[in-house]
Amino acid sequence: MIAKLRGIIDSVGEDYCVIDVNGVGYLVAASVKTLSKLSRGAEVSLLIETIVREDSISLYGFFDPLEKEWFNTLTKVQGVGAKVCLSILSALTPLQIAQAVSAQDKNSFTRANGVGPKLAARLVTELKDKIVTIPVTEFAKEVDMNLNPEQESESYADSLIGRDENPMKMEDAISALVNLGYQRLEAYKAVNKAAAENPDADVAALIKNALKEFAAKD
Repeated sequence: MIAKLRGIIDSVGEDYCVIDVNGVGYLVAASVKTLSKLSRGAEVSLLIETIVREDSISLYGFFDPLEKEWFNTLTKVQGVGAKVCLSILSALTPLQIAQAVSAQDKNSFTRANGVGPKLAARLVTELKDKIVTIPVTEFAKEVDMNLNPEQESESYADSLIGRDENPMKMEDAISALVNLGYQRLEAYKAVNKAAAENPDADVAALIKNALKEFAAKD
């Protein structure tokens, strides 16, 4: 089983990346949050979950150990496959998932593509006794970043969607851009940058500023 890969990012797609390890390209599926931290040509080390089926061997990569732990926990829920797990991890941070389960908040899970009300209800019910422990350092990190908003590093911008007071606003903006034909990964990055520059922006403003970001790249 492959548990970890270190190599050079060959390419990044909407829901996958290809890691070149000594000339061998590994296709690794990942959440938007993990993919947003990758760039072509950069060296990376990802934790890997290998899933073997009769007709395939699939690799799933994680930048954050907690994300990998939640992936394994989520797959134990009936009706939740790897694709749905990545969708949930793309919409919610590990801390948000823990909070949603603890509060039995079904609506948070419905923000993920492919998760309807029935599946969301099953998730909070079956996960209530399988809470993944969130280290105190994770809470401290979020508090520190909220108290020091000037620290708008790349990691800060990438994780804004996980700390915004109204994360649904971010998700609505991303979904709108996806409906316009943009890939979810590029929409995620553009909306995060727009939110970093103007945290008080509403959905319309986030979309407008994200579109300006796309136009600037053309």
